[in-house]
Amino acid sequence: MAKTPLVLSLTSFFLLFVSSSMAADPDMLQDVCVADLTAIKVNGFACKSNFTADDFFFGGLANPGSTNNTYGSLVTGANVEKVPGLNTLGVSMSRIDYAPGGLNPPHTHPRATEIIFVLEGTLDVGFITTANVLISKTITKGDVFVFPRGLVHFQKNNQKVPAAVISGFNSQLPGTQSLALTLFTSAVPDNVLTKTFQIGTKEVEKIRSKLAPKKS
Repeated sequence: MAKTPLVLSLTSFFLLFVSSSMAADPDMLQDVCVADLTAIKVNGFACKSNFTADDFFFGGLANPGSTNNTYGSLVTGANVEKVPGLNTLGVSMSRIDYAPGGLNPPHTHPRATEIIFVLEGTLDVGFITTANVLISKTITKGDVFVFPRGLVHFQKNNQKVPAAVISGFNSQLPGTQSLALTLFTSAVPDNVLTKTFQIGTKEVEKIRSKLAPKKS
């Protein structure tokens, strides 16, 4: 039986959607497109006409970051906002440092899968599937672990010595949403949070105060 125009159109749309959704970032159409970080954003960054080797360089991952904060961890990103030459290339990196007992709290990257390589130390890591199944493992120096795109994941240093990883992403700007910060430091109404977590307003206010940015 011949396919109707409607069926053909729906089939074409489905194939286009599937093929586009498999890639984290759009494919590049030229050798380089160094981001003009001062230009108006549409969906990404415009290309600037003049660039140098410095647009493809970042030295910020060489040394440990300060972990003297609430969670005892620090993420140092090397994405398109730090390395303009990454624009349209679909990759980026980060360094994550953990104090003893430090935590990179549950969060997601809506635009990328993440792969980490342990530089030093030992970490308990995991992600949660949409079926609410925890996939976890203890990893140590030289090990690699993958967190699928969009799934909630975490890393915890349960040791008495510091730890560090290098992470790679298949997006120039993967984005990060920390669950606790997103829910309790945004304008989500208290009655939504009390109902969701089955706690009282005082508990919500207490959590908000603890997670609020510290004034310098």
